[in-house]
Amino acid sequence: MDYQFTVQGMTCGHCEMAVKKAITRLDPQAQVVADRTQNQVTVTHSTQPREVLAKVIAEEGYPVT
Repeated sequence: MDYQFTVQGMTCGHCEMAVKKAITRLDPQAQVVADRTQNQVTVTHSTQPREVLAKVIAEEGYPVT
């Protein structure tokens, strides 16, 4: 499945990397693009439900809106 999330609080490359790593730890097959300038995280080829991915992002400290 493919998902797009609006994520608040990503301010630097480290923030983007933290989100990417959290998702790929959960779902190694997922391809993740995090764009702090657009407040967007796009996840493609994921085997996880949207709600689970949103929870993982939020647990890293970046609220999903």
